[in-house]
Amino acid sequence: MKSALCAGLLALTMQGAQAQELKIGYVSSDRVMRDSELAKAAEARLRQEFSRQEKELADMAAKLKTASDKLDKEAPTLAESERGRRQRDLVDMDREFQRKRREYQEDASRRRNEELSAIIDRANGVIKRIAEQEKYDLIIQEAVHWSPRVDITDKVIKALNANGGK
Repeated sequence: MKSALCAGLLALTMQGAQAQELKIGYVSSDRVMRDSELAKAAEARLRQEFSRQEKELADMAAKLKTASDKLDKEAPTLAESERGRRQRDLVDMDREFQRKRREYQEDASRRRNEELSAIIDRANGVIKRIAEQEKYDLIIQEAVHWSPRVDITDKVIKALNANGGK
């Protein structure tokens, strides 16, 4: 008796859910982060901001390689004390290079995360506005599979580009 009542209630619930159609949308976060003007501007800012450090690191790497090659070439003819001094200098140069490279990577990663976070916040605002205006019941940003019929990524990118994501 109890199971028949549960089955009846379930059937009524299913009919109600089928009668009311859900409006679902999908947004590709990867495309928004790659194709929007905000993302492109952020990438350009980051490139400009870190170009000096990248050049400095490239110069240090080249200087380190030149000194290492020179030591390898001259090592057989150098006095033991001079060879040891140059090896210590190379180790110190390498240590400094590694330290600066780590600092650069940490700074670049932190700044990239800040920029991405700002873009995500703006994109989420645009997605929410589209959902409210067009009466979406559900918008998904990560999915294994989606139909092009529910993909609203272009609409989100267009809205972000139109008003800077505000």
